Amino acid sequence: MHQVRLFFIALQFFTRIPIPRWTGFQPEWLHQSARYFPLVGAVVGLWSAAVLWLAMLVFPNSVSVVLAMAASIWLTGGFHEDGLADTCDGLGGAVSRERALEIMKDSRLGSYGALGLFLMLGLKAATLVGLADADPTLAVTALLWAHLASRAAPVWLMHALPYGGDAAHAKAKPLATQISGRELAMALGTVVLASGLWAWLLPDDIPLLLGAIVTCAGLTFYMQSMLERRLGGYTGDNLGATQQVVEVGALLACLGLGAYF
Repeated sequence: MHQVRLFFIALQFFTRIPIPRWTGFQPEWLHQSARYFPLVGAVVGLWSAAVLWLAMLVFPNSVSVVLAMAASIWLTGGFHEDGLADTCDGLGGAVSRERALEIMKDSRLGSYGALGLFLMLGLKAATLVGLADADPTLAVTALLWAHLASRAAPVWLMHALPYGGDAAHAKAKPLATQISGRELAMALGTVVLASGLWAWLLPDDIPLLLGAIVTCAGLTFYMQSMLERRLGGYTGDNLGATQQVVEVGALLACLGLGAYF
């Protein structure tokens, strides 16, 4: 029952989905719920993939992709996209660590954030349209997997890096604490299970899946290195930005390798 509570806590934190009242809340539960971040990604991915699949039965692929993206953004409240924009604003210019952290706390959208958000959403849409044009089934599968797998990247950062901002004033203080190897192992285990299911159901996609896994890992390590160099750790905004970067990277890998396999 405690594990169910932790999943509901993660679901409530990252989506608009209501949870049962009996779930309750303790601050440390949010920290422990990191193990279920990829599972929450699966819920978001299922919703977005279902909208994409149904929309493609009626509308052109370009319209269907926009509807699918809008569905996921509505469900999450643009949580990760907001983190991406704030991270671009803070790290886009050559500023000190202290100034970068100050900029990321500012609720206003700057030029770097607007450009980063526009380019990221445009790239995601173009990639999904390319996948849908080439193979609608692959587009739906890759979208679901990318949502799930990309949620493990922030969990990795929370394990590998210290909190880079002021933990006392963090928006979600429990997430400002490094997580244990147990939470990380469970999150990565979810990705492994999902990858195994994809490979079993669609064995022809294995080369694409492997490429997506390598790309996700590479981008996660890049974000880790960059954040450690610029901030000495991570902030909540950086976790959202990392999820977005890894998600698009997974989709790009599937599209690029799909031309060869």
